[in-house]
Amino acid sequence: MAENDNDDEKSSLLQDVGLLVFLSLFSATAILMALTGNILLNVIYLFCTIMLLMITYFFGILPSLISNIVFIAIQAVIMIYQYVSQTARIPWQLSFWMVIPMLLSLALYSMTKNQVALQKSNGELRTALIERGAFDEQTNLRTTVAYIEDIAVFAETNRRFDIPVTTAIIKIRYFNDLRRMMSPNQTKLLLKLTTDSIKEKTRTNDITYLLNSDDPTWAILLYTDNKGAGIATGRIKEGFEKNVKANDSLSRMAISMVVGIASWDSSTMKTPYDLMNAGIHETQYDV
Repeated sequence: MAENDNDDEKSSLLQDVGLLVFLSLFSATAILMALTGNILLNVIYLFCTIMLLMITYFFGILPSLISNIVFIAIQAVIMIYQYVSQTARIPWQLSFWMVIPMLLSLALYSMTKNQVALQKSNGELRTALIERGAFDEQTNLRTTVAYIEDIAVFAETNRRFDIPVTTAIIKIRYFNDLRRMMSPNQTKLLLKLTTDSIKEKTRTNDITYLLNSDDPTWAILLYTDNKGAGIATGRIKEGFEKNVKANDSLSRMAISMVVGIASWDSSTMKTPYDLMNAGIHETQYDV
């Protein structure tokens, strides 16, 4: 643990130093551009430097170093050509562009490499979750795989601390009939609107899932009893109806929710599927 803390401190210090060096170099570049006075070449080299910085950020240090070397070589060729042909006076005062871009690239890399690594790690984790079927890419919700795993955790909490655990199953009434009347865009819109309505009205410790995207079925796990879950789903229904009426594309259709609520009962329920199936069964009685 101490080693990890030291590594984090070193990384943070490296980022701070990189930021200071980066700002100092850019300030020095601005001053040198003003002093040298060759506006056209300075502007061209500045745009080239910005491209090199973008390569550093998006592709890493090795492509950046290669690009910087190519940039230096191009400047050297131009100067040699001017010297040999004597077609123009060699702008020696602009030679700082051979050094500054590489220094800026190194400073940017030291400042952002941890951030880029974190973005890459998050992307890999997201991909892994999608591949495992635990995460729905379209709605950013967990799926049945995660729901079943989480019920086991909630049930254990119920056993150890006697905290009520309830699931709410949410579906769209007569969805198959509605789908035949809706365009693909309207179907996607309804899926998103329902997901947003559920997220909008749930607490931060209530977890929402998408169990089925073909016959859209959402689930929520809550640390509450049936009464508390009824209040929560009542808020969701009200918010959903308001959002549907406010949407021009969906407001003309008879769209409503059905909700089934079931609480974990350790005496009759043995597996997470028992709770899920009980909630789905209860949706039949929501009129």
